Amino acid sequence: MLPDLTLPPSLMALLAVFQPCFTAPSFRTFCGLAAGFLAQPGRRTVCGMLTGAGLSRLWSHHRAHRFVSHARWSSEDLGLALARLVVTLLVPAGAAVLVAVDDTLFKRTGPKVHAIGWFHDGSAKGPKQVGLGNNWVICAVIVALPFCSRPVALPVLARLVHKDIAPAPASRLALARQMISQLARALPGRDIHVVAGAAYAGKELRRLPDHVTWTTRLRKDAALYALPGPRTGRRGRPRVKGKRMPSLAILAGTASFAPVTVHRYGKTATVQAAAVRCLWYGVFGPRPVQVVLIRDRATTGYDLALATTDLAASPAEVTGRYAARWSIEVAIEDAKQIFGTGQARNRLAAAVHRTLPFTLACQSLAMLWYATAGHHPADVDEHRARAPWYRTKTEPSTADMIAKLRRVLIAAKYRPVHTGEPTPEEIHAVRLAWEDAVA
Repeated sequence: MLPDLTLPPSLMALLAVFQPCFTAPSFRTFCGLAAGFLAQPGRRTVCGMLTGAGLSRLWSHHRAHRFVSHARWSSEDLGLALARLVVTLLVPAGAAVLVAVDDTLFKRTGPKVHAIGWFHDGSAKGPKQVGLGNNWVICAVIVALPFCSRPVALPVLARLVHKDIAPAPASRLALARQMISQLARALPGRDIHVVAGAAYAGKELRRLPDHVTWTTRLRKDAALYALPGPRTGRRGRPRVKGKRMPSLAILAGTASFAPVTVHRYGKTATVQAAAVRCLWYGVFGPRPVQVVLIRDRATTGYDLALATTDLAASPAEVTGRYAARWSIEVAIEDAKQIFGTGQARNRLAAAVHRTLPFTLACQSLAMLWYATAGHHPADVDEHRARAPWYRTKTEPSTADMIAKLRRVLIAAKYRPVHTGEPTPEEIHAVRLAWEDAVA
């Protein structure tokens, strides 16, 4: 299918799923750039992807740049196809889908970069944690892999945050709600449990689909109300909320706590938890919520307050579900530090909107490939043989996964094409790729 590029069948089987999202020429470019992004140990710019695929002398760089700036394809269609693939392969049939939402800043400079602005940057040094660049809201499916004790987040959708759109830009919460609604339509028959930080709570959540639940951290000053009582028989509109409940501190003093066992952050622990059903009317409107108060270290009051619309979940399930939200933080860190996501320097609106979702999809494809075709029990032993100082290493890391995929890409590039002895240039190229992968 690709005369200029040879890909391993295990990876090509995953890439073929996305063929309906592109035209025939764009799909060939998509496969080439995806392979180049995954094989490139250096800069993952658009031209860097061409170099990683070994196509820099065969394809014009205009072909790669036009793919992200002018070609006919949608990053949302790509992300939804990826979400369906992830759920089909890694989520048990009929099980609910756990989704995490968060936002992050990819630093950019230059007045001509589309949607550039000053945003909160938690990694910035100094008292003012702000940075210049593009801010993205990312939606990731959280899965459990048999060879990992921690949950793994696979990014599937990303929306760019704008500040200067008239009449008013969409908030991060609105973008998150839109992506979750798209996921709900793309995964019919599946319940979706969303976990997000305290910033993702607002009136926008009143428009969630019925089979979508939302779990978030409860603000300390949240106004909670009791459930409305039965109708009194009097004329007029019935009450939509009961009496105002006391503050969380007072509520924790009168609540009945009980020990629950939760599995979080790779460990199993026992904490004290109490659950209260009420209304968070300012956020969810008349939809009832379950407030879970958790005592982890404190003996009085509470350490963490969570609110969820999933009334059937136990306090242990809600606590573990919220703890799994940390996996999206790990995925974002891996995207920046290991995969080089966000290194593209394009500036046009369409290119900026589509390049980062494309590279995030490639990151999830690499993890998906390793989970379905690349994992071997001896991978950890092989890594410890190369680096014996990692005495406690028992699971493959994200760097191990992408390194193995790079080796498979290199082997597929040289083995079927050249049946004779390799040239010195080819041997040197393979050695460099192996050294970069090990490093």
